[in-house]
Amino acid sequence: MKIVLQRVKNASVSVDGKTIGEIGKGYLALLGVSNTDTKEIAEKIAEKISKLRIFEDENGKTNLSASDVYGEILVVSQFTLYADCKKGNRPSFTNAGSPDLANELYEYFIEICKPKFKKVAHGEFGADMQVSLINDGPFTVILDSDNI
Repeated sequence: MKIVLQRVKNASVSVDGKTIGEIGKGYLALLGVSNTDTKEIAEKIAEKISKLRIFEDENGKTNLSASDVYGEILVVSQFTLYADCKKGNRPSFTNAGSPDLANELYEYFIEICKPKFKKVAHGEFGADMQVSLINDGPFTVILDSDNI
């Protein structure tokens, strides 16, 4: 599982011109699933994200977690995080999880985030989505389940 996690002042996702998810201060999480991912991996990453101390305290130091600042999270599926660009000019996505598995773990990830964040919003799996955000910092972290 790979996640590009961006600290945001606000973020939203739209499908066909209609906003389907939006948050205030918190995280935009672009989530990619591989065929080797499991619910246990999703749980581990959700726990890690909820405890990451990347929000600023009163001294401007990144010492606070999302729960400390009542942060929100917007989760958007993004299979392209598993793009393999080694050969040629067209990325291969053979490392991305099958749609059934990816959707199941995407939905599971959203559910397990609900008790960890003030608000959980999400995109629509498999849809053509437009994502808007105001990146705070910018502060972006890439998490890979192979490395945590």
